[in-house]
Amino acid sequence: MRAALAGLTLRGRCFAAAGLTAAVCAILLGQRDLLRVGVLLSALPLVSLAVANRTRYRLVCTRRLEPPRVAAGQECRVVLRLANESRLPTGLMLVEDDLSYVLGSRPRFVLDRVEPRGRREVGYPVRSDVRGRFRLGPLSLRLTDPFGLVEVTRSFAARDHLTVTPVVRELPAVTLGGEWSGSGESRNRSVAATGEDDVATREYRVGDDLRRVHWRSTARFGELMVRREEQPWQSRCSVLLDGRAAAHRGEGPASSYEWALSAAASLGLHLVGRGYALRVVTDTGATLSSAGREGGHTTTDFAGLLLEALAVSAPSRTPGLATAVDAVRRGGGDGLLIAVLGTLSPTEAQDLARLRHAGITAVALLLDTASWAEPPARRTAG
Repeated sequence: MRAALAGLTLRGRCFAAAGLTAAVCAILLGQRDLLRVGVLLSALPLVSLAVANRTRYRLVCTRRLEPPRVAAGQECRVVLRLANESRLPTGLMLVEDDLSYVLGSRPRFVLDRVEPRGRREVGYPVRSDVRGRFRLGPLSLRLTDPFGLVEVTRSFAARDHLTVTPVVRELPAVTLGGEWSGSGESRNRSVAATGEDDVATREYRVGDDLRRVHWRSTARFGELMVRREEQPWQSRCSVLLDGRAAAHRGEGPASSYEWALSAAASLGLHLVGRGYALRVVTDTGATLSSAGREGGHTTTDFAGLLLEALAVSAPSRTPGLATAVDAVRRGGGDGLLIAVLGTLSPTEAQDLARLRHAGITAVALLLDTASWAEPPARRTAG
């Protein structure tokens, strides 16, 4: 009985109680007219409850994020669109959207009657000073009948996620090293044809034309080698991000780790925008490359992938940088290398120094992590 009457509002319960009381008094006093009033008052909320439970509203809700990805501290607008696809109008509706706690309190809206095939849109802002990937939804509705006697709760299962990225700062366009292999734009260069030794070769792959087999190189390397007609010529850069927990100081958004993430994101987007083939390597050896696995990413796609990865990254417990150094070497180790570093030991500094050779331009962005215990104005990077 209690479960059956759970949908009654305070007004509906008052009507039912008043009707029941009037009916009892009418029976005791022998008042037939009062009995009719009591029956009417009792029946009205019960009939409204039965009708509300049997009515099948076809409500469709969509959520739109503008934009779907923001930097920490920036605002995103969430737009909810509610459509009534049924043939019956709805009553008054209370709309409530569930959110991750870092995005703020749950927004609530009151919508008037939505006509059949009608639509309503409401919006609200969200903001987070902490990077990450945060949940929005599910949406819940509370519908009432025209008399305000019954309240029915409906919920949607759909959820969306807002990605909050590290802050990206615009960097000036300056001349960078590593442009010996190109000018930052993808170009092709013809293979020199002055002699057999100048022909660029690679290992034979299934499907290659056998007429392109270079026999002198095949004899030299002991495996089939074919001529390469042309070579891609593009500036390359590797960004090494030191994300070790032991190498950073501070907590939360004010930590040196967050500053390093912001620096890596700013460098990555700047270099990709200038046409560099970029690899981002972390202290754990994880690598994200603009070349991708199958043909490469567009600039916009890679920028999104990089920001998504940095948004959910966390400090690691890697003891040193040996794994990162090996990952950089496996990637070729030429062009431009930019290392965003926390506190280094002499051994770790020596490991990094061995990455530098004649074919690479190396730049170290070394954070003065001790200053993260000082006022913000004194924090520096060297």
